[in-house]
Amino acid sequence: MIIAENIHKFYENNHILKGINLHVDKGEIISLVGASGAGKTTLLQILGTIDKFDKKEDSKLLLKNQDISNFNENQLANFRNCEIGFIFQFHQLLPEFNVLENICIPAFIKKTPKNIAESKADQLMNYLGISNRSKNKPKELSGGEKQRVAVARALINEPSIILADEPSGNLDSNASNKLHELFLSLRKDFNYTFVIATHNISLAKKSDRVLEIKDGKIK
Repeated sequence: MIIAENIHKFYENNHILKGINLHVDKGEIISLVGASGAGKTTLLQILGTIDKFDKKEDSKLLLKNQDISNFNENQLANFRNCEIGFIFQFHQLLPEFNVLENICIPAFIKKTPKNIAESKADQLMNYLGISNRSKNKPKELSGGEKQRVAVARALINEPSIILADEPSGNLDSNASNKLHELFLSLRKDFNYTFVIATHNISLAKKSDRVLEIKDGKIK
């Protein structure tokens, strides 16, 4: 599902990623751990096609068996919208829209008809236990509820890969545990592939593999 080989990233004179190698199979849950500034978020942004890596002669990034380094900007945007779901620490929900509308945004960008998008959103809300919140605005939700809305939004287009950047970093321990159990359930029920950047070692250990990024490399 993901093949990243010799991935480098420079920001001005800072060499952030120094030859990352990462292979992730379909249905795996991988946790990335490491100190702040180690490059976890940078790697997720590259895997999510938000940022580009600095190519070396033998650098390679394949997502769902496609070499995305050859894509133009429109192809990248379409691939990102259809194949990658993002879950962020601070939810990134739009405050002016209700839960249903927030979840449907990626589907509308994909030009999914409104009735189909809302039907899929209803199914996700039922699965995630937030169907009673569909008309609420984000400010009316708890932290755990906001994160479940963010998960539903990430899943609305049935992506191949879910990338989560400190998804439990803004939650209490109970909500954090529930979120990570949710990821396990989603993998069990739908065979989703997850790459999760986290500082929470105990929760990371629930993943199939825990990989530490240190000094720009995976140990």
